[in-house]
Amino acid sequence: MSRPAPAGTSRPAPPTDPADLELLDAAALLRARELSSVELTDACLRRIEEVNGGEPTFEGAPEAINAWVRLYPDLAREYAARADERLARHGDGAPLVCGIPLALKDLYGMKGLPLTASSRVLEGNVADEDAVAWARLRDAGMVPLGHTHTHEFAAGGTTDQVGNPWALDRVAGGSSGGSAAALAARMVPAALGSDTCGSLRIPAACCGVSSIKPTHGRIPIGGVLPLAASLDHAGPMARTVADCSALLAALAEGGPEPSALMPPPVPTGELPLAARPGSRPLEGITVALSDRPKSMKVEDEVQSAFESARRACAELGARVVELDSPWTFDWDDLSAVLFGDAWEYHSRHAERHELYRPAIAEFVEVARNFTDAQAYIGAQRRRAEGTAAWEGWFAANGVDFLLEPTLPITPYGRGPGYDRGHAGGPGDPMIALTALWDMTGMPVVTLPVKWNVAVSLIAPRGLEAPLVQAGIDLQERALPIPSAP
Repeated sequence: MSRPAPAGTSRPAPPTDPADLELLDAAALLRARELSSVELTDACLRRIEEVNGGEPTFEGAPEAINAWVRLYPDLAREYAARADERLARHGDGAPLVCGIPLALKDLYGMKGLPLTASSRVLEGNVADEDAVAWARLRDAGMVPLGHTHTHEFAAGGTTDQVGNPWALDRVAGGSSGGSAAALAARMVPAALGSDTCGSLRIPAACCGVSSIKPTHGRIPIGGVLPLAASLDHAGPMARTVADCSALLAALAEGGPEPSALMPPPVPTGELPLAARPGSRPLEGITVALSDRPKSMKVEDEVQSAFESARRACAELGARVVELDSPWTFDWDDLSAVLFGDAWEYHSRHAERHELYRPAIAEFVEVARNFTDAQAYIGAQRRRAEGTAAWEGWFAANGVDFLLEPTLPITPYGRGPGYDRGHAGGPGDPMIALTALWDMTGMPVVTLPVKWNVAVSLIAPRGLEAPLVQAGIDLQERALPIPSAP
């Protein structure tokens, strides 16, 4: 991938500390040769040393962010030096993300390096291949700083070993909690996460950063440790939607992967990197609000932020309508899919069961009993029917995007997320609004309204480009990212 910087934008002045740069700002300086990748990488490594709360640990500590599982400073500097050589040779012909430091969730394989899913079950495991997503970013010249913590095996929404940079006693969300915390604390400008029931969007909402959950299959999951393969989505995280878009473009460059459950998404086309001009960039767009949030308790702070987002859509020119939703999944069907897929992977670790954290041991014990092929096939069929119902709903009502709170709650207290009884499921507010969009495989842009509240825009499968454009317009014209913690 090779893209120019957004038309009509000027290069930012180099900051006092390059670690404070957003991805696109850093890319502009790198391409202008006003900043080197080595300098940017060293700045990020210094920031990590200053704010992470000490060396990475397995359990974390109350006074530490502890976003990282492992850091690779020597490797990062090697990649940065190669990126600088590439930028010197090719200039604007180099990929836009060339030289940009990256955090990888500890599910993404990097050949020859440890891969542990933040679990002692995989202690000593070394990846024997590069994940497809990482290989694409590697080939685009990105610089790997290290692996970030996940809620163990991505099977939860809290990542309790990680402290929220805005309030260390609050959860960072999960399962991509380490990536979100590293972004919020400005340790890195770009990160990879994954999403099975909300794991890109939950930590984005908890930490005041942005994410894009692409259409299912948009980014191949080969080489990524699975939670539930037919639900898993690989995706980008950054502080801004525009930065996520630049990262998504590089991730999607090699095309989607086929799926036995859903057709591969159509090509994305050119992904936007800047807001549209004018005061009403959403003119001609219909944004719907559904009745889904009314079925659950929504905190007052979340409701107030959601109303701000609704007003912002209208002020930017969108027609805002309220409609009943056409379908929601049965929790038994989600369980059949999630646990059936999960046991297919975790059955290989049966002899190391005592090494799981308690809540994940409980999750795996439940998954062991989901071996009913008839129930699994029926759940997948109803999932496909529900996806078709939602796509028909968008078309029949002339709706471009659906706007929802990402979570009905603000981040709660950090600590017990790995205790038994915290394995999630029906009634878990962390996935109450997010899980539907993994069942349908539809793309979702999540952007913060406050550091602890986010909203999500949802579109039919394959429509990332207009969805991302609307997210950028909303963020840059009305809902700016929160200041650094």
